[in-house]
Amino acid sequence: MECNDPKCPIHGNLKTHGNVIEGVVISDKGKKSVIVQRDYTIYLKKYERHLRRRSKVHAYSPECLGVKVGDTVRIEGTRKLSKMKAFVVTGIIKKAESAA
Repeated sequence: MECNDPKCPIHGNLKTHGNVIEGVVISDKGKKSVIVQRDYTIYLKKYERHLRRRSKVHAYSPECLGVKVGDTVRIEGTRKLSKMKAFVVTGIIKKAESAA
């Protein structure tokens, strides 16, 4: 597939730096953008327990990757692309299983 997107980190000239996050795509309704949910744990020293947390990150999604809801993706930090987006999808780790 031909990619002429200047904001694509693979075919364009967008540089990535900083954080690398893996998460699951929970929404792809926006044009060229996705919402990625990241699950993580924190340790509470006082109670000697682990606590599960989750956060949502808005990321730019190049059309050449074809990211869909349910895919596990890798996103990396970049310059601010819009008010909410400072991450870009750089790869798909695992495709979602299609519901047949």
